[in-house]
Amino acid sequence: MNLNDLLRAKSIDPEQVLVFRHRPFEPELNNVLPWLASKKPDIFNAYQQTQGPKVEKAMLSTAYVASFIGREPGKAVFVGLYSIGASKPLTLTEYWQVPAHIEMKAFGMKGFRGEDEGSSSVLWFDLELKDFYASWKGKLIVHWPPPERSWWRRAHNNDMPLLAVLEDSALDAAMPPWDEIALAWKELSLLPVRWESALSQWRGIYYIFDISDGKGYVGSAYGSWNLLGR
Repeated sequence: MNLNDLLRAKSIDPEQVLVFRHRPFEPELNNVLPWLASKKPDIFNAYQQTQGPKVEKAMLSTAYVASFIGREPGKAVFVGLYSIGASKPLTLTEYWQVPAHIEMKAFGMKGFRGEDEGSSSVLWFDLELKDFYASWKGKLIVHWPPPERSWWRRAHNNDMPLLAVLEDSALDAAMPPWDEIALAWKELSLLPVRWESALSQWRGIYYIFDISDGKGYVGSAYGSWNLLGR
């Protein structure tokens, strides 16, 4: 079975579906994108609601976007199926007034740069999340055929076999060892559920480093919520 089989099972024509495999080139944004998809889906959706001219053209003649995230070569993690609605142009100023874009800029998103990209505006598409295998969000893994760098495809032109349906969401990454955890302030509101669960049980010493003045603070966490409470 492949992705096109799943689409047809829901009476969706694969010829009307674009498949996105998001893998931002900005390191910070790439790191937190799965967390955004899990905990702030509106922010994640905003990331894909504007595109470059070639993808804009494809979206104007297509009905759906099947959205995935790339974490491993040759694989894609399912996020959701979105219907493509109306579109409107945004100027450079309007683009950077969108709250979601401001939030993602804090994670290094370059975004639309206006005349630097040869255009004074970019199209903003209304994308509505559909109830399409919603329980498989973060759990359905499909094969992403080469070339690896080709991040968007037309569904009907590609064979994307189903590789797995995981028990736990791949968007909520497993907790790393305690001595490998280093988080920026802006990342704390995006912690995966499994991280929150672990931190609520851990007691210990923590260190806060202020990058603006180079000063640090050492504290201890115990009692209610333990490290998570700090």
